[in-house]
Amino acid sequence: MAYRWKNTLSEEDVTPYSTFLNRRQLMAGLAAGGIAASVPLASRAQDALEPNTWEEITNYCNYYEFGTGKDDPARNAGALTIDPWTVRIDGLVDRPGDYSFADIMSQMTIEERIYRFRCVEAWSMVVPWNGFELADLLNWVGVQSSARYVAFETVLRPEEMPGVASRVLEWPYVEGLRLDEAMHPLTMMATGIYGRDIPKQNGAPLRLVVPWKYGFKSIKSVVRITLTEDEPPASWNIANPREYGFYSNVNPQVDHPRWSQATERRLGGGLFAKRQPTLMFNGYEAEVASLYDGMDLREFF
Repeated sequence: MAYRWKNTLSEEDVTPYSTFLNRRQLMAGLAAGGIAASVPLASRAQDALEPNTWEEITNYCNYYEFGTGKDDPARNAGALTIDPWTVRIDGLVDRPGDYSFADIMSQMTIEERIYRFRCVEAWSMVVPWNGFELADLLNWVGVQSSARYVAFETVLRPEEMPGVASRVLEWPYVEGLRLDEAMHPLTMMATGIYGRDIPKQNGAPLRLVVPWKYGFKSIKSVVRITLTEDEPPASWNIANPREYGFYSNVNPQVDHPRWSQATERRLGGGLFAKRQPTLMFNGYEAEVASLYDGMDLREFF
């Protein structure tokens, strides 16, 4: 597997791995000088993007198939079988088929990127992901000219996922992106965190990461990717379209009907940590705003 490192941030912008995880030794495979990253310079506007700890990232998350509590996924996701793993890629592609995770990884270029992560619930963290650009995968299978959207589907195994009994959503979990969003270089398929394999509660072995959108768009444990001409369904949009739009871009000027999106609580600062202003497109405005030129983002939220 090839590795490509992007260094738009200097090493001084990145918190060393050893600062976290109780000062344990640096993981194998990272460069001796620190972690390389590809976070846009626009993301430095508010802080130095110090990553959250492994414990915070892996023990405070949403994965409703394993329960609706923030610690339910870490407690229950161990039952998920992730080896072997197959992703069906179909629809408007040149080479549809069932691709093993190993085959996909053998063809992709793995990078480490430190991204902001903003939940629609108005909390945030900073995550050092490992993975590859979604565009590389789509180009590998060949996108046909009539394709306009990309649909995603999460694995559904009721025997391994106690949360699906609650019917809080329609299962399986589905999501979608417009093709230009999917092909954007910031959009990635994550396979790891902090250089380790991504934990099951965070979406092992393969999850989407779209850093300028609310976290529920970054669908976990992907088993199907379909290229379509029509806008695909999205689970939270199906459940409550008044509260969750298809685009779901981070926008401090468009509130959730039940709370403000103008500020956020950065995870790791304690329960009473001072809230900080939310940045347009989660700090990636310079990179992605052009995708939405001419769109009313209050209507297309």
